[in-house]
Amino acid sequence: MRTEQAFLSRRGFLRASVGALVLATNASGDVFAAEPMKYGADSMPGGVVDDPLVFVQIASDGTVTIVAHRVEMGTGVRTSLPMVVADEMEARWEQVKVIQAVANEARYGSQNVDGSRSMRHFFMPMRRVGAAARQMLEAAAAAKWGVPVSQVHANQHDVVHAASGRRLAFGELAADAAKQPIPRGDALKLKAQKDFRYIGKGKVHIVDAAAITEGRAAYGMDTWMPGMVFAVIARAPVLGAKLRSFRSEKALAVPGVLKVVQIPGFSGAPAFQPLGGIAVVARNTWAAMQGRAALEIDWDDGPNGGYDSIVYRKTLEAAVNASGTILRNQGNAPEAWDKAPASKRFEALYYLPHLAHASMEPPVATVLVKGDRCEVWTSVQAPQGALEGVAAVLGFKAEQVKLNPMLLGGGFGRKSKPDFVAEATYVAKAMPGTPVKLVWTRDDDIRNDYLHTVSAEHLQAVLKDDGLPASWLHRTAAPTIASIFAQGAKGQQPFEAGMSAINIPFDIPHVRIEGAEVEAHTRIGWFRSVSNIPHAFAVQCFIAELAHRAGKDHKRYALELLGAPRKIDPVELSDQFNYSESPKLYPVDTGRYRGVIEAATRGARWGRKLPPGHGLGLAFAYSFVSYAASVIEVAVDGQGNVQVIAVDMALDCGPQINPERIRSQMEGGAIMGLSLALTGEISFENGRVKQSNFHDYEVLRHAASPKVIRTHLVNNDFSLPPGGVGEPPVPPVAPALCNAIFAATGKRIRSLPVRRVT
Repeated sequence: MRTEQAFLSRRGFLRASVGALVLATNASGDVFAAEPMKYGADSMPGGVVDDPLVFVQIASDGTVTIVAHRVEMGTGVRTSLPMVVADEMEARWEQVKVIQAVANEARYGSQNVDGSRSMRHFFMPMRRVGAAARQMLEAAAAAKWGVPVSQVHANQHDVVHAASGRRLAFGELAADAAKQPIPRGDALKLKAQKDFRYIGKGKVHIVDAAAITEGRAAYGMDTWMPGMVFAVIARAPVLGAKLRSFRSEKALAVPGVLKVVQIPGFSGAPAFQPLGGIAVVARNTWAAMQGRAALEIDWDDGPNGGYDSIVYRKTLEAAVNASGTILRNQGNAPEAWDKAPASKRFEALYYLPHLAHASMEPPVATVLVKGDRCEVWTSVQAPQGALEGVAAVLGFKAEQVKLNPMLLGGGFGRKSKPDFVAEATYVAKAMPGTPVKLVWTRDDDIRNDYLHTVSAEHLQAVLKDDGLPASWLHRTAAPTIASIFAQGAKGQQPFEAGMSAINIPFDIPHVRIEGAEVEAHTRIGWFRSVSNIPHAFAVQCFIAELAHRAGKDHKRYALELLGAPRKIDPVELSDQFNYSESPKLYPVDTGRYRGVIEAATRGARWGRKLPPGHGLGLAFAYSFVSYAASVIEVAVDGQGNVQVIAVDMALDCGPQINPERIRSQMEGGAIMGLSLALTGEISFENGRVKQSNFHDYEVLRHAASPKVIRTHLVNNDFSLPPGGVGEPPVPPVAPALCNAIFAATGKRIRSLPVRRVT
C-alpha cells in the first residue's frame, strides 16, 4: 500500500484549482502547483485590477457607465459587482449603465467565473473602485470651489459643500475628476456598513431583467450577422477515437450545404482541445444537420472503446474495498476497526454516476477570421482562456483576437472549457472573411460533455457506547479532473479530496481518508460543486445511518459529532487547498456549521409529527468556504413514487451582499440537487454515452419540483470575508433527500439516481 501521495507541500496547494488549473506534472502524471503559494484572487491568472479609470466612465449628462468584467450566467454578477461600485461612489442606480467587458485579463483582472469566486474575490476590489471614484469626484469639486476636500461629500450623484449647500452633479465634475490622483492605501476611505444604500439590501433588480423577459437579451445563440454560415460537427464518438476515413459526397449534395472541414483531434491529454471530427457548413443549421447525417465516417475507437458503466462500477467498488493512497491520517482507524467487535462496526458503500451539465443553452460560438484579425462572439465562463485558444489555432498573438462574451444560458462549469470555440475557429479559418456560427445540438451537448465524475465511496466506523464514532475510514474512488490535463493521471488531487472528504471537522479520535487510483475513460470536468457532490452524499448519508443505529435524533447526533464550536486550521485536516483561500481568513468553523443546521431544521419545524409516508431528511456541507444545510420533506406513495413537498435551505456565506441573488441561487441549487439525485445519470456502453437528450437524460420536471423552497440566510457578518454562493447550495440536497426517503419508508438509498423507491 502506498502511504503517501505526491501531494503539495504543507504550505501549498493546486493553484487556482477548479476552472483555471495552472499545473505542472511529473512522469507519473501527478499534478503539482506550478508557482509558490498565493491566496484568493491573487492566485488566479489575471489577478486583481481596481483602477476606477478602467471600470467607471461618467458622461456629461451624468450617466455612470460601469464595466462588468465577469460574465453573467444566472448568478446576477453582472448586476451585483457594478452595484457595489455604485454604492461606494454614491451613484444613483437609475443613472447607472452596465456594459460587458471584452476578454482582457491584463486590463480587467481575472475574468474566470468558475469556483463561486466572483463576489468572493471582487467585493473588496469593486468597493475600492467605487470609493476611489467618489473621492476623485469630491477632490474635483473641492478644487473647483477652492475649499478643503474635508468639507465636501458625495451624495446620490452630486457632490455637496456642507457649509454653503452648493452642489455639483457628477456629470459636471467628470472631466476634472478623471485628472485627479487615484487614492490608494490609507488615503482610500471606504463607506461604513451603516451607510450602504444597495449593498446588503436586496432591492436592486438584475440589469438584464427586462431584456431577458422581453426576449431582447443577447446570448451566444442569438448572434447573427449578414453573410453568416452555420456549422455542426460529427465528433469522435469515443474519447481518443481516430478518424480512419470519411466520404462527404452525399453530405455535399444536401441543398444548402457549402463545405466540409476536417477538425483535428487532440494529442496527449485532451485539455480544451476539440475531440476531432468532420464539420459540415451550410446556409442554415437544418441543412448542416442533414449534411452531417449523410456523412460516411469510419472511426477507430481506440483504447476507450470498451468503456462500460456497469463494468466500471465494479472496478470502482473493488477499488474502495481495498487500501488506497492515504490522504489524511489521524490516529489509527484501521487498527481500531480490526480490534472492534462486530457489534460496534458499521460500514456502507455509496455510488454516484456521471452527470452532464445540460445547461439550457448548449455550447455555441461565432467566429470571423479576416486577414490577420479575428473576432469571436460566444458564451464562455473563461473569456481569456477561450481567446488564447483561438489565437493558438490561428497562430495569432492574443492581441490579434477580440472576444465578446455574451450572456450565458447556464454554464455550471461546462462553458469554462472552450473546446467548442476552438472548433468554430478551425471552421472559420477554412472560410476567411465569412462569419461562422458553430452550434452544438442538445444531443451533441449530452454526448460530448466534460462529465462530472462517477464515483464509489466506502465508509466504515467503529462506534462508542454512546453511538458516536471512535474511528472513521472513508475510501473514495473516482476518475480525476487532472486526467484532462495530464495524460494517464490517476487519483483524486488535493482540490478534489479537499471537497467534503478529507476536511470533515468531526470530533473523532481516529480518522483516515484514502483515495484509489482509477483510470479516466472520458473527459472529466468540473460541475457545479464538483467533488463535494459525491463526498457529501456519502458522508451525510452515513451520518444519518450512524444516528439511526445509535437510536438518536439525526439533528442531535450531527451536532454532537461536530462537537463544541471551534475554528480549525484546514491544514490540521490535511486540507491545503481550502478553495484557494487563506486558512487564516477562512478557517473551518464548526459554529457556523451548527448555525446552518439550526436554521434549516427550525425552518422545517424538525421533530413535528408527519403524515404516514412522509419523512424529513437533513444534510449539511462546507463548500467554497460557505456553510449550507438542507432539510427536505418527502412523501412516498405505495408504488415508490417520490414527491418532494418542501425544501428548507440555510446558507452562511458571510456578508450577504445581494440577498435577492443569494436566495435565487439557493433555490436553483435546490432544483439542480434534486434533479441529479432523482434522475441524473450518464452511462456508457462500448465507449459511447447512451443518453442523448432530455427524454433519457432527465432533468427535474415541473410536476416533480418541490411545492415550496424556503431559504434561510444566516450570519450576515460583514466583518467576515465573503464566501461562495453559486455552488454551496447543491451538495446537501441529494443526501437530505435520501435521508428523508428513509424516514418515510425505512429504505436506504445508497446509489443514485433514486428514480423510484423499491
